Amino acid sequence: MNSSQIDNYSADKIQVLEGLEPVRTRPGMYIGSTGQRGLHHLIYEIVDNSVDEAINGFADRIEIMIRKDNSVVVSDNGRGMPTGIHPKLKIPAVEVIHTVLHAGGKFNNEEYKVSGGLHGVGASVVNALSEWMAVEVYREGKIHHIEFSRGKRTKPMEITGETDKQGTKTYFLPDAEIFDTLDYDYKILENRFREMAFLNKGIHLHFVDERNGKDVNFHYEGGIAEFVKYINQNKTALHGKVLYGEQVREGSVVELALQYTDGYTENIYTFANNINTQEGGTHLSGFRAALTRVINEYGRKNNFIKENEENLLGEDVREGLTAIISVKVSQPQFEGQTKTKLGNSEMRGITDSIVSELVMNFLMEEPQEARIILEKCIQSSKARIAARKARDLTRRKGLLDGFSLPGKLSDCEEKDPTLSEIYLVEGDSAGGTAKMGRERKYQAILPLRGKILNVEKANFSRALSSREIRDMVTAFGVGIGDEFEPEKLRYHKIIIMTDADVDGAHIRTLLLTFFYRYMTTLIENGHIYLAQPPLYSVRSGKRIEYAYNDDELQELLEDIGRNSHVQRYKGLGEMNAEQLWTTTMDPENRILVRVSIEDAIEADQVFTTLMGDQVEPRRQFIQEHANRVQNLDV
Repeated sequence: MNSSQIDNYSADKIQVLEGLEPVRTRPGMYIGSTGQRGLHHLIYEIVDNSVDEAINGFADRIEIMIRKDNSVVVSDNGRGMPTGIHPKLKIPAVEVIHTVLHAGGKFNNEEYKVSGGLHGVGASVVNALSEWMAVEVYREGKIHHIEFSRGKRTKPMEITGETDKQGTKTYFLPDAEIFDTLDYDYKILENRFREMAFLNKGIHLHFVDERNGKDVNFHYEGGIAEFVKYINQNKTALHGKVLYGEQVREGSVVELALQYTDGYTENIYTFANNINTQEGGTHLSGFRAALTRVINEYGRKNNFIKENEENLLGEDVREGLTAIISVKVSQPQFEGQTKTKLGNSEMRGITDSIVSELVMNFLMEEPQEARIILEKCIQSSKARIAARKARDLTRRKGLLDGFSLPGKLSDCEEKDPTLSEIYLVEGDSAGGTAKMGRERKYQAILPLRGKILNVEKANFSRALSSREIRDMVTAFGVGIGDEFEPEKLRYHKIIIMTDADVDGAHIRTLLLTFFYRYMTTLIENGHIYLAQPPLYSVRSGKRIEYAYNDDELQELLEDIGRNSHVQRYKGLGEMNAEQLWTTTMDPENRILVRVSIEDAIEADQVFTTLMGDQVEPRRQFIQEHANRVQNLDV
């Protein structure tokens, strides 16, 4: 660096962002994104403030409304935000809360023993990212009103009337200058609010969406015990009674609910102060350790596990388990900005101790339920032992039929996983076409013959007996089960490419079920994609255009004219290699849909409904969603 560069880098070049300007300059730092997820986050932050009032015993009713103009109204019957003059800033406290970062009543344990949200930045961040905001506080017999715009106060607090109500009502309109969209997803919000009601038993949560006329109430006196029943509603429970318990220890609350089903996957959801800790943390570690230890102790004491038999492993006691662990901690420590992993070291021991006591008491008091649970766990152990040999075949370093990689795999030349992609192609014929049309340098092709195994109805051992599943696991290089290592993924894009008909949709669903049940991390990390082959080609002379749905076809026909030939593709095999490359594999032209999980509980229910044993829920699901179908082959 020369002297002139040093001179130019002076104090006057340092930009100071005042007030809430940093939030508007870098919104992603505060709400994660400016897409739909960030848009929803604004609502969650305001609702979290009301839920905090409820958690701490000051409120029991929360009203949420999305109005037709996309503005949001959230109200509660809590104490009402403080309206007195702040001793240092000399402005009303409600104004401080909405205009100063890290201002609130959640930094000591006097006002809020437990809280969620962004801990002091919630209301001010929402204000900063809203075109306008108005707050009404019902407190001490008076209605207090204040208004803001893009983080700044536009109308000072004033008393506008008298009231016998108590609480806070917030109105806001997210700023179109900040967000990519102002279109809320009703289903995602509905699921979140239902979840909040389950996690805080007794509160009444009313959600109205004026855009679609939906009006729902959530209220669960049974709390997370009802949550487990809700998750298992389309599964076959092995015991009718949900194990439920709640205890307070060292100022922290641990709440547990669990029930076993006849399924083969574990569904454990953990929460800390109402925040979904998707990456788990110390409370999950404590739960797992306690559950494994107690079931082994009970099994040996009651002769389910013989002296010469090895202990059950954690995966044995969690197969088919649905469990909710919800903890309330006065000073939560979340790892990472997204707050998806609880880091409080003391919660491991507290959760372990409480869960041990609750589970052991349940097993001793419910011997019939205990027998069913032990038999399920022991059966799982036997299946695991039987699967060892099959699992060894899938190891990346091992051999499979004489090859280190599946013989059907046409691998790419690129060795950097971040630059490589693999197409899972329906059928050998389409696989051959894809192989000829691909870009060999970075595109690998793995043909899948026929429909793969429905893993929703198969245990781990049977899943690994499927040749197609073994081929995929070996090609990906990540292993499976307790040897799953996502960091060893050989292709950072795994693209499912099937025919655009009923059979193709079924194969796609089978593959997504496999990924969701056995390789969820690959979905969460954004590695799974769906190819979108065209439904039609329209030829007029030498000109060929492609349409991916009926609307596009009509637009093309209007553009090209009547003297054109329309071909509807029933399958990938009807396209030659050049057409397949042009329409579906060329990064410059193709349409890929990245698979994501917005709500793990809803995703679990969808896969259970579509791929499970119970027919009636599947019929209802199809009837409910039939109006969304755009193309149907019969």
